[in-house]
This record gives sequence, structure tokens and C-alpha cells, in this order.
Amino acid sequence: MIHVRPIKLHEWNPAKRLVYRVAHEVFKDTRPLAEAIAEHEARGELSDMDDIQNSYVESGGIFLVMVNGDKIICTGAIRRYAEGVCELKRLWLLQEHQGKGLGYRMIQELLTFAKEAGYQRIVLETDPIHQKRAIEFYKGLGFYEILIPNARPEEDIQMEMIL
Repeated sequence: MIHVRPIKLHEWNPAKRLVYRVAHEVFKDTRPLAEAIAEHEARGELSDMDDIQNSYVESGGIFLVMVNGDKIICTGAIRRYAEGVCELKRLWLLQEHQGKGLGYRMIQELLTFAKEAGYQRIVLETDPIHQKRAIEFYKGLGFYEILIPNARPEEDIQMEMIL
């Protein structure tokens, strides 16, 4: 049975590996996954996931996982971005589970949390080249693109939604 719940301490590393795995597929990285993970870890990417309690929960947020039995299939998080504004982070769903409404289910849980926590707006950043499908998903939910000063077209875009 598939359900969404807050992440547990022993799941931090498996959740981080899921994010790396899905990103590896999305960004069409041709290197072996282990090699790609080693490079990203050396650069300190996803360091926010090394201490989810501090990075998310203690910063006015939440980190959720979607599990199928005892296997994590999706991650998603909210954290404080600015006064009255939260940031959507780490929304990644295994490709074999995409197209089944599970990403929508996860984001609805996150948006409910954000509203109940008193946030008025939610922002996110995403890649306009490799994540076109995600951008359309976000637009369908009511997110719209906002300008990042001096950004180049190949850089991440920022989107927001009024809650």
C-alpha cells in the first residue's frame, strides 16, 4: 500500500540516494550512478539532506516520503524561505511510478502543510532544459515563473504560487 508520511532518521540516506537516482535519469547522466553520486557528494550537493531535522523541520518545514510497503518511491519537502514564504524542495518520484497521480498526491500533502503552517506563498527552482515535464506539472498546479535577475536561459528558473 502506498502512503505519505514524515521521513524517519534511518531513511535519510535512502531518500538521498533516490534523489540522486532520479536526477541521474532526468539529467541523462551517462556515468555509472555510483560515480556520479561520488562526484556530487564531493561537491557537497544535497548536503541539506545530511541533517533533515535541521535543514527542514527546524526551519519551519517538513520532509515527507511516499512509501510503497517499506520502499521509498518519492520525496518532497518544504522549508522556510522568507517571512511568509516557503520553498518546495526535493520533489523526486521514481520514474517507474510517474504518470499515476503520485506526484500530485505528494505535492497536495506539501501544500496542505504549507497552508496550515501559515505560509502565503511557495517558491521553487527547477531546470528549464531537463525538467520541462516538471515545469508543466507545476504550471498545472498554479505555479508561474518569476524572474531571477541576471539569469541565463540555461540556468534554473524560479516559480511561485500564492497559497
